[in-house]
Amino acid sequence: MAVGTVHDEEQQNEFVAEVLELRYGLSVDGIERVPPTGLGAVINRRVLTSGGERVYIKEYPGGGTLHEVRAALDMAQFCSAAQLPVPRVWPDGSGDVLSEFGGSAWAVASEAPGRISPYVMSGPQAEHIGMALGRMHRVLAAYPLPQASQPRRWSTHPVEGALAECDALLRRLPAQLLNGPTSLRTDLAQRADDLRGEAERLRSGVPQDLVEHAIHGGFTLRHVLLVTDVVTGVIGFRCQSGMPAWELGRIALDPRTVAGNDEWLGGAIALVSAYRSENPTLPVRDITASVRIALLHMLFSFGGETTTTYCTSREADGLKHRWADQQAAIRRVLTNLDDLEEALRSTPGHSPGTRR
Repeated sequence: MAVGTVHDEEQQNEFVAEVLELRYGLSVDGIERVPPTGLGAVINRRVLTSGGERVYIKEYPGGGTLHEVRAALDMAQFCSAAQLPVPRVWPDGSGDVLSEFGGSAWAVASEAPGRISPYVMSGPQAEHIGMALGRMHRVLAAYPLPQASQPRRWSTHPVEGALAECDALLRRLPAQLLNGPTSLRTDLAQRADDLRGEAERLRSGVPQDLVEHAIHGGFTLRHVLLVTDVVTGVIGFRCQSGMPAWELGRIALDPRTVAGNDEWLGGAIALVSAYRSENPTLPVRDITASVRIALLHMLFSFGGETTTTYCTSREADGLKHRWADQQAAIRRVLTNLDDLEEALRSTPGHSPGTRR
């Protein structure tokens, strides 16, 4: 590392320490910058305080619209206060979860134990994740309805539009993605066939009056921290109004798990059963509809595939694996749709007054 870079990093850390002391009353023993995990200008740092506490501090660029960030932090704070496995959000000296200072906005949260699993979801993990989401939805049912809404592309986007996206991707994606023994060309052709043959049938089977309330909005495996099988932290809140059924189906039928674990069907049923043990009032029709909604979400999802022709070999390989997992998951769930829906209808956990 160049000397100038070292000095710049030292100056930045000194400024972060000043922010923590002035705005949060925290004295710092050490600061470590965390490598970015996605796009965007947010800077993450891990901090050890002089009191021995480990916290994360996020720096957001100033001058932008921060109401969505503040809403997500407020929801996380609400869930943490309800004893859910959510890292504590530290308000600043004025009680704000997002502190504006020095041209940036700052957010501090406790460090939760555990890590994001790089593997498929095991059966025991599925049970613990289902319990955590069930508790969270039960708590969030009492949370004020957020302004941001869960995207409804899966229910509103025209099939013809999705087919046009398939064609556009075939013209735009680089050769290293389109060709080879596991090619996106084959996957895109299968996706187009599934959209033509299944999308409207799946949509017609989704009830129109499903439950809606505040939801996490981004409850996926990349936002769940685990120690062995136990959920120790839920992060990445988006704070949206939406359908619990959408969020339940999305995690129960996680594409990587469905594609890579031959026991995925039992795991999905176990996750939903555990969810219902913690949130028994969600109607059975919503529970069952979560399967079709998850399928539709995958069918109409093209995120991450709109890459440029200049992606690196590593990025191209990761992209190919994600797409292959998603397409394999679609095929597996479609093949087992009737059995899975019937199994979810009979999962235990509903209360006697639950609507069927």
